[in-house]
Amino acid sequence: MSDGTRDTAPPTAPPTAPPTPPQATGATAARLRNLRTRLLSLAAIRSDRLVNEELTREGARKWHYAVLATLEEFGPASQAELSGRTGIYRSDMVAVVNELAESGLLERSPNPADRRQNIIALTEPGRRRLLKLDSLLTEVEDQVLAPLTEPERAELARLLTAVVDHHGRHM
Repeated sequence: MSDGTRDTAPPTAPPTAPPTPPQATGATAARLRNLRTRLLSLAAIRSDRLVNEELTREGARKWHYAVLATLEEFGPASQAELSGRTGIYRSDMVAVVNELAESGLLERSPNPADRRQNIIALTEPGRRRLLKLDSLLTEVEDQVLAPLTEPERAELARLLTAVVDHHGRHM
């Protein structure tokens, strides 16, 4: 300008950052944090994913474990009995038994009382496999329940059993 003063722009405010999304800050609405069914679902999702990942690393699945554990505890059984005790559909049980039999972890033999039916029994390699899977699942459980003390873990098991039993799947 001709009067000797300089043109200066008015000072500008520093740019403001866009608001941070709630998930970036870890903030969760209180009604979500306190919704027990949601907490149960989130814990189950995390636990299930870890169990599946570790079993997969061992070349196993949850159904394999269920069948091996059931045979070890109750002894030889028909596929129908195994289905009832494990909650695995009969049509799926055939595939599970086939997989475990091919691996030598169980054996099938005709039922002497009904030759149309097979009796499924755990083999010694099946028992060893079950012990290895027991150990692996104990490690996963310790990881999932790390923030809880032993008495809290026992109480959690008691409470979850009550919920599961109430809804018709007796343990």
